Parts: sequence; C-alpha cells; structure tokens
Amino acid sequence: MYLSSFQLSTGWIVAIIIAAVLLLAFIVTVLVMVPFRLWFRAFVSGAHISMIKLIAMKLRKVDCQLITLNYITARKAGLKITVDELETHFMAGGNVENVVKSLVAAYSANIDLTVQKAKAIDLAGRDVYEAVKNTVVPKIIETPEISAVAKDGIELIVKAKVTVVSNMLMQISGAGEDTIIARVGEGIVTTVGSTDSHKMILESPELISSTVLEKGLDRGTAYYISSLDIADIDVGRNIDAELNIAKAEAEKRIAQAKAEERKSMAIAAENEMKARVQEMRAEVIKAEAEVPKALAKALSSGKISVNDYYEMQNIQADTAMRKSLGRAEEEKADKLGSAQKKDSSMPRPPMTPTMPTAPTGFGSPSPYAQQMNPLAARFASLAASQKRNNVTTDDNK
Repeated sequence: MYLSSFQLSTGWIVAIIIAAVLLLAFIVTVLVMVPFRLWFRAFVSGAHISMIKLIAMKLRKVDCQLITLNYITARKAGLKITVDELETHFMAGGNVENVVKSLVAAYSANIDLTVQKAKAIDLAGRDVYEAVKNTVVPKIIETPEISAVAKDGIELIVKAKVTVVSNMLMQISGAGEDTIIARVGEGIVTTVGSTDSHKMILESPELISSTVLEKGLDRGTAYYISSLDIADIDVGRNIDAELNIAKAEAEKRIAQAKAEERKSMAIAAENEMKARVQEMRAEVIKAEAEVPKALAKALSSGKISVNDYYEMQNIQADTAMRKSLGRAEEEKADKLGSAQKKDSSMPRPPMTPTMPTAPTGFGSPSPYAQQMNPLAARFASLAASQKRNNVTTDDNK
C-alpha cells in the first residue's frame, strides 16, 4: 500500500515538472514575440497599437520599433496616419522615417502634402524631406563654367547661381536639377551668342538673367526658378581668330598637296621626255652608223670623189673647231665676269683669240680635221697613195 502511494506521488511530480517547463516556455515565447515595451510606450504616448498588430508585424518581419516610433511622432504632431500605411510603405521599400519627417514639416509650414503624395515622392527616388525643406528655404544651384561665344568671336566663360523653390505638384514626374542646369546653360549660350560684342555682356550681365528668366526654363521641372545671378564672367579665347588660322592652315595644306601633285606630274612628264630623248638618240646613232656604209658605197660606185669627201670633212672640222673655241671664250668671259664682280678694281684682260688656219688642198687634209675625224685621215692617206700611183702611171706613159 505504501509502495503504490509512493509511485503515484512520483508520477504527479513528473507531470508537474513537465507542466512547469511548458509554462515557462510559453512565457518566454510570449515575452519574445510580444514587444511589451513598445506596446507600453505607444499606450502612454496616446498612440495606441494593439498587441495583435505588433505580433503580426513581428511575424511579417517588419521593424516594429521603427513603425511604432514614427507612428508616435506622427500622432503627436497631429497627423492623421495609420499603422497600416506606415507598414505598407516599409514593405514597399520606402523610407518611413523620411516620409513622417516630411509630413510633420509640411504640416507645420502649412504646405498641402498628403500621405499618399509623400509616399509616392519617396518611392519615386526623391528625397521628400529635402523637397519640403526647399519649399520653405530656397535652394541655390551653382552651374559649372559655361562657354559662350559672342558675334565678334570672343569667348566668354560664365558661371551662374540659380535660386530654386520646390514645386510639390511636380516632384513625382518633374525634371531634376540636371535639367535646370542644362536649360540655364542653353539660355546663357543663346544670350551671349546673340550680342554683337562681348563688351555688352561685360557691361550689363543682367541681360543674361532677364533673358533666361523670360524663357520660362522651369516648366516641366520639380522647381520654380526664383532668381538667376551671374557669379563670374571671364574672357576666354578669340574663337574667330583661331577658326581663321585653322582655315588658312587647311587651305595651305590643300595648296601644298596640289603643288606636290603638279610636281609629281611634271617629274613624270620629264622622265617620259628623257626616255623619248634616249629613244631618239638611239635612232640617231643607228642612222649615223649607216653613214660610213653609205659613204663607202658611194666612193666605191664613183658617185662622189675623194676630193669631195675631203672638202666636206674639212668644213665639218673647221665648224667644230670654231664652236669649241667659241665655248672656250664664253667660259673664259664668264670667269672674268665673276672675278670682276668680286673685285671691281681689277682690269679685264684683253681677249685676242688666235684662229689657226688649217691648210686646205688636194692631198693635204687639215690637221684639225685629222684630229676631229680619224676616218677622214684614213681617206686622206688613201687619196695620197692614189695620187702617187696616178703620177707614176703618167710618167711611164
């Protein structure tokens, strides 16, 4: 009997231990799953969030602390916003803290900005808080150095500062700062390019501001242009002169190319003429080679006599001699002329050329002819031997 009661007591003890362990596990799970501190903080802040919503956010892996703290901030500022809207924006990848800050700032500055519009601007990739802040405090956009050329060819380097205010209606689909800078640069280039002289811009920089503002460059953008101030104007290069120099250089190269082409054609024509001259000389040499044959044939056939041939050779030798003497005299005169130019005080020596006379007659050819034409000397010796033979024959008769 005692043994059975002891066994029953042991079973109850095991059951109590198991129940205690399960109860402890449940309590730990509840403490982990239920953020009591956030729930209590929201409760005492007047922004009540039910325990079920907090647990559901935990299960959906939503940052409960971020949602709760921003919800408390929004409700304390008097905004009509729900926890579901903040949770949805967080799950969509938006910046919940930035949206709440922008809504609080817009509400404080009496700017018409709804929760849906703020969430849309944030999801579009724009800083919604910065946009609200720029609505209250204008933003200054500084342009880079913009090069523009006036009609007189002088380059002006302009640097401007554009004061803009956010256009909340166009923050979703409006163009950004890059478009503002590009349009301002276009207006500066147009204004400077339309002036007759760069001095007009230097004297009145406000011409650029007035012209740019009149064009309405802020349409379709996320900003209103409130003012345009010229920060700096520098005088750059003389573009007109550089273009003229480049044009002249190009024309010079074209002329040089054409001159080289003409030179090449002239050289080709010259080489062609030299080739033709060589061909003609070959023909002349070929023709001259036939002359001795014709003379020999004429002498053997008796068409010309030896005396006629000697007279012709004497005339040719005398002509060649006179030509050579004339060339020598011309060279001597050229040398004397150059010497007189170097020394004008030197008297010019008298030129008394001696013209040797060559003996003529039958059987006695000119020594100059013998020097000029060996063939003529050969024929002369043959004629002399023939004369001696004729004289001997007459004596015998």
